[in-house]
Amino acid sequence: MHSMLSTVFFSYAFFLCCFARDTITYPSGLIGNDGQETLVSAGERFELGFFTPEESTGSRRYLGIWYYKSNPRIVVWVANRNSPLPDDGAAFAITDDGNLQILDRSGTSYWSTGFESTSNPAYREAKLLDSGNLVFGDTNNTLLTTILWQSFAHPTDTFLSGMNMSENLKLISWESKADPKEGKFSFQLDEGGTRFVIFNDYTVHWVNGESSDFFSSERMPDGMTNFLSNTTGSVPSLNSSYTTLPPSDNNTRIRLDVEGELQYWNLDIYTNWSLQWMAPRDNCSVFNACGNFGSCNLYNMLACRCLPGFKPTSPESWRNGDFSGGCSRSSAVCGKNDTFLRLKMMRVGKQDNKFEVESETKCREECLNKCPCQAYSFVKGEINKQRDRQPSINMCLIWTDVLKDLQEEYSYGGPDLFVRADTELKAKSCKPCGINVIPYPLSTGSDCGDPMYLSFHCDNSTRKLSFKTQNGTYNVTTIDQDTRTFTIQDKDGDHCNSSTGGQMREFNLSLPFKMIDFKPRCDTVAGNLGSNISSQGVVDIVIGWEPPPEPVCTSSADCEDWRNSTCKNVTGNGKMRCHCNSNFQWDGMALSCVQGGSSRKKKPLSLIVGVTIASVIVLSSIFLYTCILMRKKAKRRESQQNTERNAALIYADINYKIPGLEILERRQGIGFNGRDITRNETANLPVPKKPAFSIRRGFSGTASTSSKQENLISPLSTVSEGKDGEKGGAKATGRFF
Repeated sequence: MHSMLSTVFFSYAFFLCCFARDTITYPSGLIGNDGQETLVSAGERFELGFFTPEESTGSRRYLGIWYYKSNPRIVVWVANRNSPLPDDGAAFAITDDGNLQILDRSGTSYWSTGFESTSNPAYREAKLLDSGNLVFGDTNNTLLTTILWQSFAHPTDTFLSGMNMSENLKLISWESKADPKEGKFSFQLDEGGTRFVIFNDYTVHWVNGESSDFFSSERMPDGMTNFLSNTTGSVPSLNSSYTTLPPSDNNTRIRLDVEGELQYWNLDIYTNWSLQWMAPRDNCSVFNACGNFGSCNLYNMLACRCLPGFKPTSPESWRNGDFSGGCSRSSAVCGKNDTFLRLKMMRVGKQDNKFEVESETKCREECLNKCPCQAYSFVKGEINKQRDRQPSINMCLIWTDVLKDLQEEYSYGGPDLFVRADTELKAKSCKPCGINVIPYPLSTGSDCGDPMYLSFHCDNSTRKLSFKTQNGTYNVTTIDQDTRTFTIQDKDGDHCNSSTGGQMREFNLSLPFKMIDFKPRCDTVAGNLGSNISSQGVVDIVIGWEPPPEPVCTSSADCEDWRNSTCKNVTGNGKMRCHCNSNFQWDGMALSCVQGGSSRKKKPLSLIVGVTIASVIVLSSIFLYTCILMRKKAKRRESQQNTERNAALIYADINYKIPGLEILERRQGIGFNGRDITRNETANLPVPKKPAFSIRRGFSGTASTSSKQENLISPLSTVSEGKDGEKGGAKATGRFF
């Protein structure tokens, strides 16, 4: 293997200096990964070589085929799409085992035709044809060539003339514009071989032929279908050239892009590629984009909504933007309130039955009498323009299965679609306007809703709902009864074209309406086939409405739908309303008379009562605890006072009974006697820490009784005997500590 590589690399330098070629042979015809040499088809239609994707930021290299001298490069086939080369040390050649391979210098294979080894690799060669097909064959030293392998049988994301879209062939998108690795979208025939399908992984993304006869624009053009079926192609051959193929087909290609869009391109006389057709053309063209019974609208802020009488199968998924679960009926089909909603400008999937019918009434009865019937459409026959001028056949289309692929405001027209639904509306609610349910109190006329809310208009010809303001009339896109809001839409060209766009605009709304939100956005809207795709600014304005007062009435019959109410004039202004009876009051949010006040107010009232009771309990506990603490403090204070009082009594009693105390009082002039102590026994006297006096004996060991009593104490100073100076007299000193 290594010697073979050395040989082919050496031979490569010789061929590089000689001429461009369209064939690889063994052992000298390799293509290096340095970008210096490529294969070019004989008619200079296609080129083969190594490349790096235009938008790639890395250095990964791939072997591919592209239109010769296309700028930017239009790649139609990639060999090693899932195994990129990390560097330029590789080559594309026929190896010793007879296979066509991409090898690096170490001998590692990044791509191979995968045949068993042959003993005669010299008889094998690969050739790039003007059809863009790389053909690998074995001549076996004869004039007859055996085709072993061809790139047309192994396409990547592009279909070229000469291919055949059989059940075994499919296109797989690139992962991104910078990476040719296999992406998540694929295009192929279904298992029955009757329909072309685009898959998103394992989910159907788009189906050709699902729409009814009235929406043929959704289907592939006949020329494209023939092109895919190889009705104009040719049999591959090593000797094929550009002249053996119809020029018109060689200027056509079909590509599946990274977003799952199938594109039909054509090369004009100015050598410019123009897009002739694509599918799905927008988000609503995706197969069953909003699920069963879900309707898609390109122009709404929220693309999907359920038909009247239906609700989201999974409300949580619906709120998160996942509409695949679709909608389900609010009540069983064949209900007591079954009626038919007339939907105009609607696209719908292909009908299940179609038969001749005399009139629309017969078609309606046919659907109404069969429970499986979900919808019908009456198609009136056109006047035959032949000589006899006989009318053509009237047709009745019946849908017995779930309704799929519904789209509002479908610009390509179609017959009126009558959908069977149980639309039991609240009292005085207006009839649906197209797909819009108009709940009470909103009003489109004097016979429904509340006069205060009469700002809506339903166009019977288009079945579109509009809202009238002092600023103008605007299209209503959605109504949400639960939040009491609706959305209107207006164009806002400045928002997408200048920095000053998208400002909050003034709306002169009067009660009961008020603006809630303002959401400018830029939408990409595709026009008719062949037209350019342009961006237009739109603004979604969310408006809310206040809960209504009691319903207006003219007689008691008008109040039959409002239980527990009576038609009367309470305010004296001449306006009659369905006022609630005694013990009932009007709840504008519940739209009914409720007992004991609004049901919506009972919960807050009970909450208030509960909080009040809890607060009283807490406050009472705090008050009781405070009282207990104060009582304890009072008892401690009373105990302390009793202790101090007892100490004072003891102290006074001691002083009262000391001998000679009266003599001391008499000498010092102190009026302190037992009567004073008794008189003041209730005083709060402090308990002394130490005695306020002390007794000291004189140095003499004897004394008379009288002198002992007289000289016992002096509370302020040292006291001595008088002038006589008796011997053996005692001294008494008293001091404060």
